[in-house]
Amino acid sequence: MKHVLVLGGTGFVGRHVCEQLHRLGWRVTVPTRRAANAALVQHLPRVFVREADVHDEAQLTALLRGHDAVINLIAILHGSEAAFERTHVELPQKLVRACAAAGVRRVVHVSALGVSADGPSRYQRSKARGEAVLQDGARHGLELTVLRPSVIFGAGDRFLNLFAKLQAKLPVMPLAGAGARFQPVWVNDVARAVVACLDDPRFSRSSIGQTIECTGPQVFTLAELVRIAGRLGSRQRTVLPLPMALGRLQAGVMELMPGEPLMSRDNLDAMRTDNVASGQLPGLEALGIRPAALEPVATTYLGDQGGRSRLLALRRGAGRR
Repeated sequence: MKHVLVLGGTGFVGRHVCEQLHRLGWRVTVPTRRAANAALVQHLPRVFVREADVHDEAQLTALLRGHDAVINLIAILHGSEAAFERTHVELPQKLVRACAAAGVRRVVHVSALGVSADGPSRYQRSKARGEAVLQDGARHGLELTVLRPSVIFGAGDRFLNLFAKLQAKLPVMPLAGAGARFQPVWVNDVARAVVACLDDPRFSRSSIGQTIECTGPQVFTLAELVRIAGRLGSRQRTVLPLPMALGRLQAGVMELMPGEPLMSRDNLDAMRTDNVASGQLPGLEALGIRPAALEPVATTYLGDQGGRSRLLALRRGAGRR
């Protein structure tokens, strides 16, 4: 039985990766600071949750021993320069050294579309530096595959769900970066890509050393995505595009609020670069995956919100009488 360590296995993408690996017979180790965070995967018989701090290099090295491969899904969308550096650059540095110490060579790293060393946002620049660290490791023996997804959607996402919920509460939808372009990809397709790079004999060896762009079949502006979320969810509101200066002011206020901000100034900076496939790198089709369109999938979970879900509840109640 093959054994893989999944860093970030308790997150949105990680849960889907763990489920697919489990079904294929892999033994999966998921480290987390608190076991309670792994509630959505620890019921799977071949998934083993370990309480550990993966930013501690000694603990990371110990976790890696006995594994055939490691998948790195750990990332943040918001934070200081130091937080981005710690998560996106220093962790890959520790991972390279830990792999060498533990004798693990196969690494699948999930990065992001649009990363660039001179990109407009701290997120993009730090992700690019992290990729460079791993690529340097590949020149010294790591068997690396990098996946770069666009924005990821699916049941439980914090993207379309967020826009649907906001439109249920606001009379209009003020929106900075309304013209930014995205090529959204279904979370199941990203998980399938990760697994194909490891498990499918048709692709696992040929994917080593490649950078693969994970995108859906359609390109949308942010305003179009917001309208789709409203139409499929609770209700569709009028989108009010904001000038970038006003959008940055709004994002700055959100950053001061408690908890994770809905939007940060760094997010807006990132949207200055279109989040679409370059066409210069292989895509999901190179892994035998035909990516799903957004609306048919989004209908299955956004339709559970608002008036539609209340109507369904009434119908179910009537059926039980």
